[in-house]
Amino acid sequence: MLISLMGVLLVLLGFIIGAASAPNAGPMGALVALGVWFVMWIVALASGDSILLGAAGAQKVEHADAPQLFNVVEEMKIAAGLPAMPDVYIIDDPAPNAFAVGRTPEKCAVAVTSGLIKRLGRDELQGVIAHEVGHIVNRDTRFMTQAAVMLGAIVMISDIFLRATYWGGGSRRRDDRDNQAAQIMMLIAIVMAILAPLAARLLWLACSRRREYLADATSARLTRYPQGLAAALEKISGSQAEGSGLAANRALAPLYIANPLRVSGLFSTHPPIEERIQILRTMSGGAGFAEYQAACERVHGKGVIGGDTLKQAEAVALRAPSAEDEPRVRADAGIARTREALGVLDRGAGLLTIACACGMTLKVRPDDPRTMIACPRCGRVHQIN
Repeated sequence: MLISLMGVLLVLLGFIIGAASAPNAGPMGALVALGVWFVMWIVALASGDSILLGAAGAQKVEHADAPQLFNVVEEMKIAAGLPAMPDVYIIDDPAPNAFAVGRTPEKCAVAVTSGLIKRLGRDELQGVIAHEVGHIVNRDTRFMTQAAVMLGAIVMISDIFLRATYWGGGSRRRDDRDNQAAQIMMLIAIVMAILAPLAARLLWLACSRRREYLADATSARLTRYPQGLAAALEKISGSQAEGSGLAANRALAPLYIANPLRVSGLFSTHPPIEERIQILRTMSGGAGFAEYQAACERVHGKGVIGGDTLKQAEAVALRAPSAEDEPRVRADAGIARTREALGVLDRGAGLLTIACACGMTLKVRPDDPRTMIACPRCGRVHQIN
């Protein structure tokens, strides 16, 4: 419904601008608006994923680079029934966060920050990965790309029209000064061009907020442990409160599991994180969509899962915390995952690593002029190749 309203807004904007530009040109304006949207949609389908990952500074990793992270992604891939293993990326950022991209379940990717790997235990990391896989399974990644392209088309058309009106000086209007209807139509077009991008952005943000609830519910169903995602969201929220917000631009903000931009209300890309945590904490008796819907109704009085989804939803039993999430095991696993992530980022930055016999790992920049380097722990001298 929301994306249909964006489509109506796009066509109406094109029609009004066309009608204001020339007599009987309204239908042509609507067709031009649809043409702009179609071209942008084709470009997004062809290279949208790589553009978003590049903008986030994500580095692709293989199983040998980060086996523990890969194991968690593979577990959620199997639980969700994805036909192919998502590509895995790491972002060099201390703020814990993650997002997913992908046109289809066969061609998708999951990106996590180094801060997320460092801070979360296995159950928490599993909850976050399941949330992102949920976006892929529910086709949210393609849906939000479509909504974003439609928003971009509306903004572009409005901007071009307003600039042309300003720089053109309204020459056609000077010829039609006595044509009151034409002047009114031009005024309506200007107002529409100003308000349409704002209305489209509000609809786009509403789309993003709705899909976050479903991804949370999908995470609870895939992991059978909603407390894992709840604990992860608490840590992410705490990190944001400490001021270590992710340096994400506005185009990427709706993709992340938690909004990296401190915006609330109608202009927020996500529902309140406290509310999401409360819903997950309130789930009892099972981890399926029906239990999430019941918890959601208890928290804010209404459900967010569609009726058709609930009819097809199967019962899912809750599980206990994994043995790997015991405090000591969690710490050891977190250290190992952090080393894996840092190793990938170091290689991506071109750093030369030298393993000293004392256990210390030395890192040397590729432009370092030195030919020898001493270990700060044991003093052993190593040659830089």
